[in-house]
Amino acid sequence: MSGPLTILVTGRYDAAEQALLRRSAPGARVEFVPGLAAVPELVEVADAIAGNVPDDLLGAARRLRWVHSPAAGVDTALTPGMLASDVVLTSATGNGAIPLAEHALLLMMMLNRDVPRWLRAQADRRWDRFTHDELAGRTVGLFGLGGSGLDLARKAKACHMRVLGMRRRPGPPDPAVDEILGPGEFHRFLGACDFVVVTAPLTADTRGVFDRAAFEAMRPTAFFVCVSRGGIADDEALLDALRDRRIAGAGLDAHGVEPLPQESPFWGLPNVIITPHNGATTEETARRGLAILADNLGRFCKGEPLRNIVDKAAGY
Repeated sequence: MSGPLTILVTGRYDAAEQALLRRSAPGARVEFVPGLAAVPELVEVADAIAGNVPDDLLGAARRLRWVHSPAAGVDTALTPGMLASDVVLTSATGNGAIPLAEHALLLMMMLNRDVPRWLRAQADRRWDRFTHDELAGRTVGLFGLGGSGLDLARKAKACHMRVLGMRRRPGPPDPAVDEILGPGEFHRFLGACDFVVVTAPLTADTRGVFDRAAFEAMRPTAFFVCVSRGGIADDEALLDALRDRRIAGAGLDAHGVEPLPQESPFWGLPNVIITPHNGATTEETARRGLAILADNLGRFCKGEPLRNIVDKAAGY
């Protein structure tokens, strides 16, 4: 179809960010909209949309060729309609890898040094010295070796840790990872770790994979840390493992239900540290996400290959 490309961008962007995105798509009509439901006439003629597209609008977007998810994880974007369509889906994967790795390392250190004990003592104005652990010499297992997993591997190496990695598909080795295991070695992987850190996306293959058998395969002195997506761990199995001290504790930034309900028993467990899916909420994450979108806008307008194309069958 002749005429300029029409690109819809949802989300909050200030004037400078809007100007950057328009410059990145020369010759295109770039419309910033608060939501797609308010502009069905634009959805019908859009060639590309940056934002989540519900199935009812996806079916009406007859010219749509590309959708960009502003999130790194695309589990919510992979609707039945998106899975069945020929529309190319890209993501912002990589935008939050650095802060997520930092957050995982923070939770690991808080758990193995029992930082909540110091905080309780400070609140009580009580001098409480005790013997705690250290990361050096311990083994961390990374369930997922994408951007955040690999960045955490390098940070863990700087702390003199042994690093194991698990991923679904074979990939090139990384000097920061001592050993890479496949899904068939899951329980051996778990049993070798002092820390198990979940950095993988939520997919059909990873949903609920941390079940009762998985937590029973972990050492009773080991900690479970999740910074990517809730739902990868079965909440009831995790709760039982924590209550029964089959594992030492958990650091949870991602939860099966978000926001975590006030009545959730996770809040009251003494061996759990909870953060509100906040690990990658940094200005730098937003800047990197903006840069990925701007780059892809330029590529789309020039007919060049897009970055971060999602394998819909794999889920990431």
